[in-house]
Amino acid sequence: MPKMKTRSGAKKRFRLTGSGKVKMAVAFKRHGMRKRPTKMLRQHTGTKIMSAQDAARVKKYFLPNG
Repeated sequence: MPKMKTRSGAKKRFRLTGSGKVKMAVAFKRHGMRKRPTKMLRQHTGTKIMSAQDAARVKKYFLPNG
């Protein structure tokens, strides 16, 4: 059976923590900052931990090698 490949798009967007959770960047921060509330911009800085349901799917289909 051939090796499972990691999706290169997911490789650039997600990272796994030591405990196996998936870290991701927060959406809606690329452009158009003036029209967004300051509170939203503040809360969306840095990275976040993905929800467990989405993380399971990402690990199974996009990052199979961990």
